[in-house]
Amino acid sequence: MTFKAEYIWIDGTAPTAKLRSKTKILADGAELPLWGFDGSSTNQAQGDASDCVLMPVFSCPDPIRGGSDLLVLCEVLNTDMTPHPSNTRAELTEAGQRFASQEPIFGIEQEYTFFDGDRPLGFPVGGFPAPQGGYYCGVGVDEIHGRDVVEAHLDNCLKAGLGISGINAEVMPGQWEFQVGPLPPVEVADQLWIARWLLYRTAEDFGVSATLDPKPVKGDWNGAGAHTNFSTKVMREGPEGYEAIITACESLGEGSKPLDHVKNYGAGIDDRLTGQHETAPWNEYSYGVSDRGASVRIPWQVEKDGKGYIEDRRPNANVDPYVVTRLMVDTCCSALEKAGRS
Repeated sequence: MTFKAEYIWIDGTAPTAKLRSKTKILADGAELPLWGFDGSSTNQAQGDASDCVLMPVFSCPDPIRGGSDLLVLCEVLNTDMTPHPSNTRAELTEAGQRFASQEPIFGIEQEYTFFDGDRPLGFPVGGFPAPQGGYYCGVGVDEIHGRDVVEAHLDNCLKAGLGISGINAEVMPGQWEFQVGPLPPVEVADQLWIARWLLYRTAEDFGVSATLDPKPVKGDWNGAGAHTNFSTKVMREGPEGYEAIITACESLGEGSKPLDHVKNYGAGIDDRLTGQHETAPWNEYSYGVSDRGASVRIPWQVEKDGKGYIEDRRPNANVDPYVVTRLMVDTCCSALEKAGRS
């Protein structure tokens, strides 16, 4: 007997990487082996030395094929077994291990937009729908578009055993969100990439596409983000929880940190972070309680309880979760360690 293993990896396309996958047939009970691919076709190698290596790092049940079939997320390696330049997971793994004692965890809110051909799902041919207002968390065929795809994607993620914590319709027609976490940094990023793959694959069966474009429609329409919620054990539980939260918020605004982060928070970020549509300007840093117009929001309940988490509202929908989690761990955990709140 055999099973199918769908090997999934992140390619080298710039400025926004794409997901790739191919199927390997294995004997029942076999371990997942290293595999390879042609990096010259994925922007990861030249044609005269095109071999790249796939190293399995996370697997889960394949909810589409079913049975004993698996989805297998892989890191990309060079043939000497060193991390490929496009492999951002390796750097996150190191940062996660360095600050593991602080127990950082993340919840990432992945927004995305369905397209029917060249227009967002729900947009009339050659025109625009009613202005924003009733679509967010709405109900009814006049306001909601793509719910059948969303429900199928949610079911697939749950069957795969992913840490999906919710879904909702977003502000623009055809725009939705799912949330992954709370999970440790490497786990949340791995599972978000698999959930993205499942989103694209599920949408195939409905004849629509899903995009992580941060500003899919220009003008007075909300963009698409990946709001990133973060906490450490001290922030969540410690008697100095709120002081640690303020330390983390302040650290994200120190020196060159705001621009260092923003330039790695997804291509096209200046189109989305304009100071409108519940965003702060991309070149200004701010934080505040219950402030969705700030770069970083402290939920009101967190201030009330004196402990909890923060929400970095700047990352784009197309952000690399390995990069955003690494940057936040490096910046916030370093600051907390320096302040004696680790």
